[in-house]
Amino acid sequence: MISIKEYNKKIGSLKNTKKMTKTMKMVSASKFKRAHKAQGSALDYAAKLQELISRLSSATGQGKHPLIVQRKLPSKVLVVLFTSDKGLCGGFNNNLIRKLRNWLKENHYKYHKISLSFCGRRGHMSFRKSETVINYYEHVTVKPNFADALKIANDLAASYISGQFDEIYLAYNHFAGPLSQVPLIEKILPLDPAALVKKVKPQKADYQYEPDQEDLISFLIPKFLNFKIFFTLLENAAGEHGARMSAMDKASQNTSDLIDRYTLLRNRARQAAITTELIEIISGAEALK
Repeated sequence: MISIKEYNKKIGSLKNTKKMTKTMKMVSASKFKRAHKAQGSALDYAAKLQELISRLSSATGQGKHPLIVQRKLPSKVLVVLFTSDKGLCGGFNNNLIRKLRNWLKENHYKYHKISLSFCGRRGHMSFRKSETVINYYEHVTVKPNFADALKIANDLAASYISGQFDEIYLAYNHFAGPLSQVPLIEKILPLDPAALVKKVKPQKADYQYEPDQEDLISFLIPKFLNFKIFFTLLENAAGEHGARMSAMDKASQNTSDLIDRYTLLRNRARQAAITTELIEIISGAEALK
């Protein structure tokens, strides 16, 4: 039977754990607020960029940019996995890693070779010994910035244009809300023209372009790729902080439940000890009569 001293030790340890989880929740809440604001600003930029591409493309089409050209019978594939560097964020990383493992099994016979690149230490640790690693971008998910996104996008564009890979996919958690992150695996290269251009009515306005429309489209398509990588980093950061905030809140609740449970058990043990001592005193007094 556990002694009262051991119960007190457990309760003290749980109280310290609760303080730590509450602190981590508040820190994640602060970081989540900034990350969510950055993601919202990026959504505004996405709308303006897509509107501009739609307006330019309504008359001239997409052209033959190398990032749009489809490869016949693709055999070499690269998947870029976005995870967090740190843990304690519930199933944020595990759900995505599990989905990617299933995707690799399903497509193992479809492609001749599947390679991986990583943004985030958790994903790299999970696949570094079992899969072919092309690049590991360290410390890019903690504080997303456009310079890191530009480097990643340039690497992806160069590897696709050179023919090193026929298709490139992104595996990341789509940010649906603070309590909801949806694991996704989507093709980023070759770019789908339907994803670049909204269905807009032909505009009759007579614009003058410098340079011409096709050159502008060719200029904007890499910008779209750069933004997509940056926005994925922002979604990953917002989802990570939201998941950690939720996980720490749940951990604090579970710790409170355990404290209440052990407090009750300690009080019962104390009551049993007092009752035993009273019985022994009364029995001794009766024996002296």
